[in-house]
Formats: sequence, structure tokens, C-alpha cells
Amino acid sequence: MSDDDKRDDRWTTGPELTPEQARERASADAASSGDEDAETLRERQRLAQLAMMDRWIDGVLVEQRRSRRWKLFFRFFFALLILASLSTTFYGLFLAPGASAPAGRHLGVVEVKGVIDSESPASAQRVIEGLERAWKADQAEAVVLHLNSPGGSPVQSQRIFDAVMRLREQGDKNIIAVIEDIGASGAYYVAAAADEIIAAPASLVGSIGVIHAGFGFEEAIERLGVERRVFTAGENKAFLDPFSDISRSQRQFWQEVLATTHQQFIDDVRAGRGDRLADDERLFSGLIWTGEQARELGLVDELGSLDTLARRFDEARLQDYTPRLDPLERISRRFGRVAAEWVGLPQAAAPVRYQLR
Repeated sequence: MSDDDKRDDRWTTGPELTPEQARERASADAASSGDEDAETLRERQRLAQLAMMDRWIDGVLVEQRRSRRWKLFFRFFFALLILASLSTTFYGLFLAPGASAPAGRHLGVVEVKGVIDSESPASAQRVIEGLERAWKADQAEAVVLHLNSPGGSPVQSQRIFDAVMRLREQGDKNIIAVIEDIGASGAYYVAAAADEIIAAPASLVGSIGVIHAGFGFEEAIERLGVERRVFTAGENKAFLDPFSDISRSQRQFWQEVLATTHQQFIDDVRAGRGDRLADDERLFSGLIWTGEQARELGLVDELGSLDTLARRFDEARLQDYTPRLDPLERISRRFGRVAAEWVGLPQAAAPVRYQLR
């Protein structure tokens, strides 16, 4: 039998159908084929929905795991921060060098480093506290002010000067100022109260003067077409405003303020140094000298350093009595200062400075 004979040809096999029966059979075949296609489509849609649901669930689970990881990270980070703070505090209280009471003879050193300011490490409160501790130490043969500062606030410098003079008048032990690289302006103000001042030959010493620096932008602001609006009660309230003009009388008044502050500086240096000062009109002109020149002018008693001072006391060891700085307090102060500058809040620092410029 040939291949043509084996074919299932509905037109040549099976019972003979009338035209109506043929149409009915064709309709039934078409309906059966349509039912299969609809069922297949519905199944495909169901599978696609299940696949989409699986993907959504997987995404939710991934996001939850990611969120848990970030929560764990931040918890771990804050735990480390707290642990580091506690460790720093514990180290500062119990393990840091000099935390325990020193034994044996020594020189009590108080550091005055950097700008003398109420918010700096060389604040009057911190330096005076160190002076009191060193003065009360029975084994301290002398109190040493170790200065390395260009000066700073008049008020802070005067407070330290007064504290040193008060201790000096008690006469129990010597107070010696040792100038490292620089002891100028407000730093020399502090040193002048000591019984003795030692400086290296190349140290910078002096600058006995007062300074206030500013700018005048009144013409610049006019050229830019900007109107400055300042409201005050009191005709001189804004006379230091850099965008306003300053009259002759205001200039004269401010110069008197500087001259009065300068005279306070001069009087205290004379009180501290006495007859050791040379009769030289340049002493209080704001000039600065080397340690070698300063000795000739009576601003310095001896050329040397902490090492030579220790040898004078038979190699007595140096004990630092400067109060330690709280790291968290330093960070908070620095953050507060930066935040104030960002938002434009005025700073409380005095415009007049005993500082080398």
C-alpha cells in the first residue's frame, strides 16, 4: 500500500456526510481547537503570575536582608564608638602618663601651646589649674611655664599673669618661664610674671603691643550695587562694621581703647620684670627680637631650654601638670565652632588681641 493510501484523508475515508453534517462537524472541531487554545493561554498566564510573585517575594526578602545588614552595621559602629569613648576616658583617668602622683624630686611643667584663648588648649582656666597643681606638689622643686605661643586674648593672658604673680608673691618655690620657638605678645605677658625667663638664642620674644585688624568694604559694596541694612540703637554701635564708614571721632576713640589696653600690658610687664628691663624706648613698640637680643634688653634672663634647666636642678625629671583635654569635649567644641561659622552666628572672641601677626 502506498503512502498516499496510508494517509488519513477525511475527505476520502469514513462515512459519507451531508453538507449540513460536514458543517456541524467542522464547527465542533473548531470549538474543540479553541477550547484547547484558551486553556493553554490561561495556564500560561497563571504560570507568569506565579513567576512574577516569586520574583516580588525574592525582592522583598533581599531588601529585608539588606536592611538587617545595615541595622547591624550601625549598631556595631555605635557600639565601637561608645567603647572607644569609654576606653579613652579610662586611659585618661588611670593609664595616661602623669596620671598618678609623681614620686621623687622633679620640675612641675605647665604647657602653654598655641593661641591663648578661652576655647583653645592654652585657655586661662586650663593653665591656672595646672599651675595650682604644680605649686601644691611637695616634690616639685620649681614650677615651669613652658611657652610656645604667639599670644592671644588680653583677658586670658591677664588672668594667667595675675595667677602667676599671686603664686610668686607666696615665695614657696620659683616659677620659671621657658620660651621654646616663640613667646610673643600675650605669651610674653604671661612669661613676664615669672621669677625668671629662659629662651633659646633663636627664640622669638617680645611683641609688646596690641592689635586689631579689619577691612573696609564700603566702596566695594557700592560698586556691586548691594545695599547694606544694619539697624542699631546707639550711633556708634556698628562702628567696627567692615561695610560701614568710620568717622574720625570713632577712629580716635578706638585708638584710645587700644592705647589703654597697651598701657595695661606695659604696666604689668614692668611689674613683673622690674629693674631688669633696659632703658630702651623700643621695648614696648611691638617689635620682636631673638632670644639673644631679648637678653640684652632685659626681656630674658638666661639663654637655654628645658634641658639646661633640668641640668641646673641636678637632672631633675620633668613632670607635666597640664590638665588633660577631654577628647569628646574637644570634638564638641570644634563641631560647635564650625556649626556657628556655617550658620553665620557671631563669635564671642574679643577683637583686640595680644598676638603676633
